[in-house]
Amino acid sequence: MEHYRTRAQQPSAVYRVATPPGGVGVRRFPDPRLTGLGTGLFAMTVMLVLGCLDQLLFDGSPLVYGLLFLPVSALTSLWVRGADLVAAPIVVPIAFTLGTWPIAGGTEGMGGQIMALVTMLALHAGWLYGGTLLAGLIVTVRKVRLMRRKRAAARR
Repeated sequence: MEHYRTRAQQPSAVYRVATPPGGVGVRRFPDPRLTGLGTGLFAMTVMLVLGCLDQLLFDGSPLVYGLLFLPVSALTSLWVRGADLVAAPIVVPIAFTLGTWPIAGGTEGMGGQIMALVTMLALHAGWLYGGTLLAGLIVTVRKVRLMRRKRAAARR
């Protein structure tokens, strides 16, 4: 006897459960799709939190911050929905700048903090360019795959 589930009893759509021939369920990673605004909020919030944690734990190490920026760039460009792909490479540098604020340092009021932020961005532009390039490459590959799928669907 098989038990059939009603629609209300189906597993959550966030985690897809695949059942291989052996019958053991395998959980997959979540596959969120963020809008352009959601992508921006995600990236900026995560980078600001990582910047604050870097300041607290590693005394504002630009190396640690740059290394943490790369996976955030990749996740941002992987999780943006297909209609908003252009948002990821635009949001990523803004998020980098926002997260740099806590580790930039600076004294002498707001002017000194802005100068420290500009100096930090100038000295560590390699991380900024690398993360933006990574996001751009991932988004480009996703867009090409999306266009191929649409073209194949139109042929059928």
